[in-house]
Amino acid sequence: MDGIPHRKLYCKPWICAWERRSASPKEVMSMKIGFIGAGKVGFSLGKYFHEQGFALAGYYSRTFQSAAEAAAFTASDAYEDRSELVKASDVLFLTVPDGAIAAAYAAVCQQPIQGKIICHCSGALTAASAFPDIEQRGAAGFAVHPLVAVSSRKTSYRELADVFFTLEGTAARFAEMQAWLMRAGLHVQPIAAAAKAKYHCAAAIASNQVAALFAQSQQLLEDCGFTPENARAALGPLFLGNARHVAEAGPVAALTGPVERADLGTVKKHLKTLPDDDDRLLYLLLSARLLRIARQKHPARDYQSIQTFIDAETARLRQKG
Repeated sequence: MDGIPHRKLYCKPWICAWERRSASPKEVMSMKIGFIGAGKVGFSLGKYFHEQGFALAGYYSRTFQSAAEAAAFTASDAYEDRSELVKASDVLFLTVPDGAIAAAYAAVCQQPIQGKIICHCSGALTAASAFPDIEQRGAAGFAVHPLVAVSSRKTSYRELADVFFTLEGTAARFAEMQAWLMRAGLHVQPIAAAAKAKYHCAAAIASNQVAALFAQSQQLLEDCGFTPENARAALGPLFLGNARHVAEAGPVAALTGPVERADLGTVKKHLKTLPDDDDRLLYLLLSARLLRIARQKHPARDYQSIQTFIDAETARLRQKG
């Protein structure tokens, strides 16, 4: 294609390779992928699949301009008519915000979807909750979630080969969908629908809640006279280096600090510097969790004194609150 998205496309109905009992690698890679939603996830997945040699039908979005930008970026086509994209696609990703998935699916179902694969990329929603009647319509539905913060429309696709994608959905097509994603070079982790909330909680703790801890550390440094910019710059190497060590070696091997050393005196000093009881309670609760890790690292080390102190202070602050 010439890189200029076409406004009107009239495509012959695609004979879906998923309806075959088995598909060759060539057939799998020729199955056309469509995207409804041209945000960061849609851009990134489309570019990644294109780079891997998969066939893209193109994009439909709330504004044609967004679809056109995504199409130009992925050497595919932009659609003004949603129904034409649905017809042209064998696999259709609804890369819209979680709250818009139900409406996007309802709009897609205004056209026949028999034999097609419909996916969303929410970490919290199951396939069944998003596509409750999809199997009755003769299609398959999947939740395909990349365990990464997709932060850029133009560069995040480069990270996807190293990212785990969780997959759950239609049992009859599950093995085929898993093989299709793996054919694209992706790390695929099957997950039960009942585990999605716990899985999403794990992701939020590692990705979102850690930001609250960083913010608290930054504030404490500002209280020490650092500017906000210098506080972030000072914490950066410590934060990133430790995160890398934890991810590569695991929390037990990476753990350092006063709790790991059973240094009760330093823990008491830390608590005195914290401005309110909520901050002290958070410190104590996290320290209790660190103690579990420390005992795995040093089974013979005596942690009783620090354990007793943490338990007593935690109980006192909870009763006070």
